[in-house]
Amino acid sequence: MATNITFHPGSVSADERVNLLKQKGVTIWLTGLSASGKSTIACALEQHLLHLHKFSYRLDGDNIRFGLNKDLGFDEKSRNENIRRIGEVSKLFADSCCVAITAFISPYRVDRDFARQIHDQASLPFVEVFVDAPLSVVEQRDPKGLYKKARAGEIKDFTGISAPYEAPANPEIHINTAETDVTESVRIITEYLLAKGYIS
Repeated sequence: MATNITFHPGSVSADERVNLLKQKGVTIWLTGLSASGKSTIACALEQHLLHLHKFSYRLDGDNIRFGLNKDLGFDEKSRNENIRRIGEVSKLFADSCCVAITAFISPYRVDRDFARQIHDQASLPFVEVFVDAPLSVVEQRDPKGLYKKARAGEIKDFTGISAPYEAPANPEIHINTAETDVTESVRIITEYLLAKGYIS
């Protein structure tokens, strides 16, 4: 851990940034099994919010591993670090008054709690969205063929098969994608953001 460092505050306060940009920052944290619909919802939500002229940006689990997290594997320690980094990055985006949309399996409750905690400490809103679908449904979807490989033992530490997924106990939003389509999912999240005053 670095010790000879000092935090350098900027010349613009959080309130001033909000007033100048006419927008508040918030992180929308989509969590759920692979193939539950996280990335699909995140893409549609980002597009919808941008069409509403809201500064929004999507952080996707696979995409991040092409760059920032390309040094990480899928063992538990690597998964912890993966989510720690994204928690910090999404906090920076939210601090810039962006609507940060993260789509990560983020299987461990403690890691999601850490992401929430650092947002809370910075007085930044954190909205956990449980993108829920039964294992039987996501296995049937299996767009990347990952569940089939995991069942065959070709992929180790695969969430839902050979590694755990700890469902959120009290998410702000719970969407069952076996029953709710993408359009309705986007509507549910957008209405929540409007009701809370995170967007206007």
